Amino acid sequence: MLQINFIREHKDRVIDGLKTRNFADEDLAIVDKVIAIDETRRSTQTELDNSLAESNRISKEIGNLFKQGKREEADVLKSQVTELKTLQKELSQKLNEAQDQLETELLNIPNIPHPSVPAGKLETDNEVYKTWGSDLPELEEEALPHWELAKKYNLFDMELGVKITGAGFPLYRGKGAKLQRALINFFLDEADGAGYEEIIPPHLVNEASARGTGQLPDKEGQMYHATKDDLYLIPTAEVPITNMYRDMIVSEKDFPIKLTGYTPCFRREAGSYGAHVRGLNRVHQFDKVEIVRIEHPDKSYEALEGMIKHVEGLLEKLELPYRILRLCGGDLGFTSALTFDFEVYSAAQKRWLEVSSVSNFETFQTNRLKLRFKDENGKTQLAHSLNGSALALARIVAALLENNQTADGIKIPKALQAYTKFDMIK
Repeated sequence: MLQINFIREHKDRVIDGLKTRNFADEDLAIVDKVIAIDETRRSTQTELDNSLAESNRISKEIGNLFKQGKREEADVLKSQVTELKTLQKELSQKLNEAQDQLETELLNIPNIPHPSVPAGKLETDNEVYKTWGSDLPELEEEALPHWELAKKYNLFDMELGVKITGAGFPLYRGKGAKLQRALINFFLDEADGAGYEEIIPPHLVNEASARGTGQLPDKEGQMYHATKDDLYLIPTAEVPITNMYRDMIVSEKDFPIKLTGYTPCFRREAGSYGAHVRGLNRVHQFDKVEIVRIEHPDKSYEALEGMIKHVEGLLEKLELPYRILRLCGGDLGFTSALTFDFEVYSAAQKRWLEVSSVSNFETFQTNRLKLRFKDENGKTQLAHSLNGSALALARIVAALLENNQTADGIKIPKALQAYTKFDMIK
């Protein structure tokens, strides 16, 4: 959530940022609206403070009059205090209404894009930031997509998932299950080696946690909601891990705070259909290892670069050709100031598959979370938060199976063999 002081003091920058996100002219009116609500809030607060100060002054005067035996004069002043209390009650109600209205409107304003975010409306307008792998893998004409390979080698079963739960819930088995576990352990070990503390968080969160990281109200329709207990299945480990620091003031010397966690992730993916979502391309439950950082504002973009390099290292060790996209304003997530997406090349499908997003949220999440730190001068400031997928398994598995298929079976990348305990799927 943007800070109202920032919006008031940098109105033109906020409007330009929303234009980068392709806000229509009529939608930009929300900026003036929140400033107007805040003016009402501030003036009401001032009026209430003045009224309370006047009540205190008169109350002291009444006490002095009683001491002097001037009861009649004191009774006159007491009636003034009664009138002031009535006014204060009205002002308090008006102030609460203005504060609630302001928060509601602020929750609907997305983060302001970093100056480097390119203009654009669609994912086709995203900027190719980097490509790795000079020669994209080419397969024989009879090469199979991963959903056919899964049947041939008995690796995962989408139909059984439908029987047990519903569409989009794969069931892994045999070497498919072992490959999943191997990837999870590989990613966690790599994160541990990079200095990230491993966390095993809850897989359900309350409303305050979902609101703190920006899933609510923006992505409410995409989350599974256990309504009886009012809990949400996590769409990513980012939500519970970042919320570890909700309502906290950390010390400047605590930075950098580096956390990682493996969790299953649950997403309704409402409205997703078509050939591009076959097999593991888009599922409702998938496994992911997440990396989260809480940083000093002066160091957060340096940290973002480090997270990008970490994900690059994972993909290179897995020998998967990849490209990095800098997301344009129209494709940028609601909470993000700057996002880089990683895509791996699927040789059998002949297209790129997104496997990671690495983002800097600056103070957008931490303002909601009230996640602050004290600097060396004792001043309290909002920290910056970042997160990234390192990595999302479903499409990684798809690309590994497709790109490494041979006439003899599916080759396992060397970096994974110590984890799988086999070098081929036959």
